[in-house]
Amino acid sequence: MSIYKNIEDYGIIGDLHTVALVGDHGSIDFMCFPHFDSPSVFAALLDAERGGRFQLAPVLDDARRKQIYLPGTNVLLSRFLSTDGVAEISDFMVVEGAAHCHTLVRRAKTVRGEVRFRMLCAPRFDYARAGHRVERKDDEVLFISEAEDGPTLRLRTSVPVEVNGDADAVAEFTLGAGETAAFVLEEARSEGSAPADLSTYVTRAFKATSDYWRDWISQSHYEGRWRETVNRSALTLKLLTSAPHGSIVAAPTFGLPEEIGGERNWDYRYTWIRDASFTIYGLIRLGFTDEAAAFMGWLEDCCSRVNDDGSLQVLYGLDGRRDLDETTLPHLEGYKGSSPVRVGNGAYDQFQLDIYGELMDSVYLYNKYGEPIHHDLWENLTRMVDWVCEHWHLADEGIWEVRGGRQEFLHSRLMCWVAVDRAIRLAQKRSFPAPLEKWHRTRDAIYRDVFRSFWDSERQAFVQRKGATTLDAATLLMPLVKFISPTDPRWRSTLRAIEADLVDDSLVYRYRLDGDSAPDGLTGEEGTFSICSFWMVECISRGGDLDKARFFFEKMLGYANHLGLYAEELGPSGEHLGNFPQAFTHLALISAAYDLDRRLAKEE
Repeated sequence: MSIYKNIEDYGIIGDLHTVALVGDHGSIDFMCFPHFDSPSVFAALLDAERGGRFQLAPVLDDARRKQIYLPGTNVLLSRFLSTDGVAEISDFMVVEGAAHCHTLVRRAKTVRGEVRFRMLCAPRFDYARAGHRVERKDDEVLFISEAEDGPTLRLRTSVPVEVNGDADAVAEFTLGAGETAAFVLEEARSEGSAPADLSTYVTRAFKATSDYWRDWISQSHYEGRWRETVNRSALTLKLLTSAPHGSIVAAPTFGLPEEIGGERNWDYRYTWIRDASFTIYGLIRLGFTDEAAAFMGWLEDCCSRVNDDGSLQVLYGLDGRRDLDETTLPHLEGYKGSSPVRVGNGAYDQFQLDIYGELMDSVYLYNKYGEPIHHDLWENLTRMVDWVCEHWHLADEGIWEVRGGRQEFLHSRLMCWVAVDRAIRLAQKRSFPAPLEKWHRTRDAIYRDVFRSFWDSERQAFVQRKGATTLDAATLLMPLVKFISPTDPRWRSTLRAIEADLVDDSLVYRYRLDGDSAPDGLTGEEGTFSICSFWMVECISRGGDLDKARFFFEKMLGYANHLGLYAEELGPSGEHLGNFPQAFTHLALISAAYDLDRRLAKEE
């Protein structure tokens, strides 16, 4: 098996079209190009031998490494400190208009001493399935993909470069103190020409990109505790936003495992409807109304293309496309041998009832804190809510997208209640025409069914699914969506049961894989889910135990990587697992921080 860096050893840079993962060892080991959901050109994170990488690092024995973001930006600095010298690599992607060339900039600098550097640019196109040829021209190298409609990459540099094996570009060079060398990797377009003065371009691009991010984060209204952490989560969410479409990817990666060596390896480079309410809530609360409006526009477009019966799809492509067929890449080894490596996501055609509640909650929040919604959207939402009224009682695959058969899940039932409840509130607030009598009747029926079918009087807790005794961390959303009071005795006993069954220190499992949990159709284990841990914090905070909530929250902050980023899960040794960084986790962090800080401020 090849040697891999850990998921948490990476930072992320991007241009609102795609991202790159930059390791603290100076290697870009993951990048899809030119868009989030395009095939990869670098994927050494998933196969160190075949995946491809862009390495730039000093040759310093036993160098200590430190990686930081320039404050208030997504410009990444990787420092290498040794008794023989100190070196620094600056990495960023240029944020420009829709017509830009998706430009990645890397700049090497010697801070002290005289340092030798090595560069290797080894793209592997189309998920490492397609070959390419190399053309060298003066101070640039072209990598021309042989894949159909594959991109051509242009590497420009200020140092001599050699072509190695007709596939890769390599360079070795030495810089004295204060000297720099730049590398620019971009899409080569026939209609555009590269700037003649590379040094001037890199300097201007560095300043413009830094200014862009600082100007953007300055719009944040958040001034409470943990401000730097909240702002880093906001900057990360912005990196996961598609500038052309306004949608946000669940995570910018695919194939990163929930268990090392296991099969729980998914493609998260799409937009889930269920992320909607958290996204709208998080963005508006922080003051990012333009992003909230753009995402709302994307949701409105999805609602205008509902199925004939009024139902929605679970997830969509960034551009709203519906067909996300799942395939495997058997030629890739997988992260630390975790296979299969999947692209596409078969969950797109699952039956998941909870998405309607999350969508309606997002619309309700946007209408309340953003702008009033439009007539045409309301007409489509009315059809959708009528559909929910007819189907809320059915079994589905649920929030965790189980592949072991449909069940009647509490969370799905809960979110159907949210869908109808928010529709009623919105209709009354805006005086919209609606079949309110039917909606009230359905909402009340769902409410009673939750207490009748999912309350275990022996355990004194709400259970995961009808007929089971197991618990589920998705139940933590019950007080967060205002279904039940956070101080209700039934909720307090449920929270105690969840803490006993699913909490390990401050970390929360989504459910236990043993017992009578719903079968998910997969083998192996998984880690704790960071989003669930932040849900737990907010539940405790809303319940009034602020000291405990703060303790749990600040312990969770200690599990972030060195840059404040979170993958989907945490393993038994605190290692990051699953796709990285995950938008949902950072949204839940913002929500928990906002609620906890607000309550702490009231006690001062």
